[in-house]
Amino acid sequence: MPPLTAPLLGLAVLGVVLVGVGAAWMRAIGADPDRARRLAGARGLAVAEVLDLTEAPPRPVRVSGRIRCADPLVAPDDERLVAFHRDVSVRLADGRWRTIERVRETRSFELWDHAGSLALDPARAAEPLITIPLVWEGSPAELVEPHSAAVARLAAESGTMPDAARAVTRSISVVDPLLVLARVEIGPDGPHLVPPRDGYLVSALELDAAMRLLGGSRRRQLVLAIATLAAGSVLIAGALLAVLLAGVLGA
Repeated sequence: MPPLTAPLLGLAVLGVVLVGVGAAWMRAIGADPDRARRLAGARGLAVAEVLDLTEAPPRPVRVSGRIRCADPLVAPDDERLVAFHRDVSVRLADGRWRTIERVRETRSFELWDHAGSLALDPARAAEPLITIPLVWEGSPAELVEPHSAAVARLAAESGTMPDAARAVTRSISVVDPLLVLARVEIGPDGPHLVPPRDGYLVSALELDAAMRLLGGSRRRQLVLAIATLAAGSVLIAGALLAVLLAGVLGA
C-alpha cells in the first residue's frame, strides 16, 4: 500500500462515520432537511399559474391553493378532513417501538383558486404529512380495545409488558391552505398534477412554518448535526480526491 493511502483511507472512514452520526442525529431530533430543501427549493406556483402552463416544468413545483372536496371525512368533532393518519405504538422492554395500529384514510379533492382547479389524491402523498402532529403519550394500561388486545398479545409473546404507549395523529382539514410539491404534466385536457417518484409532499402549513417543523424541535442541535454531516462529506470527498491525484501523479 502506498505511504499516503492508509492515512487517506482513515480520513475517508472517519468521514463516513461523521456522515452517519450527523444523519442519525438529525433523525433523533425530528429534522428532515431533504424534504425541507425539496419543498423550499421548488418553483412556487398558484393553481392559476399551473393552468396557464403550455409546457411541463422539468422539475417538481410547489403549488399553492385551497381545498374543495364534495365528500370529506367527518371526524368525531365534526371537523371535515381530506386526510387522517394515525399511528399507535408501544415500547417493548428492549426499547424498540412496535406499531399496533396504522390508520390511513383519505378523500380525493380539488386544489383550487379563482382561476380553476386541479385534481389531487392525498393517498399518493409521501409520509409523514407536513402538518403539526397531535401526539398522545401514556401508559399501555390506558389504551382501550382494540389496542389493549394487541398489547396483551405482545406481552404474551415477549414475556414482559410494554412500558409506554403513544399515538401520533396527522390530519388535513378542508379549511387548510395547502402547499403541494408535484410534477406537472400537460395532457389533452390541459395541465394536471402527478406525484414525484416518492409521492406528493403535502403541507398544511405556510412555507416558513413548514421549514420550522421540518427543522425539528432543537434548532441548535440541528446546526451541529448539519455541521457534522458536512464535515464528514468534506473528508470523504477530500480523501477520494487525494487518492485519485496520487494515483495520477504516480502513474
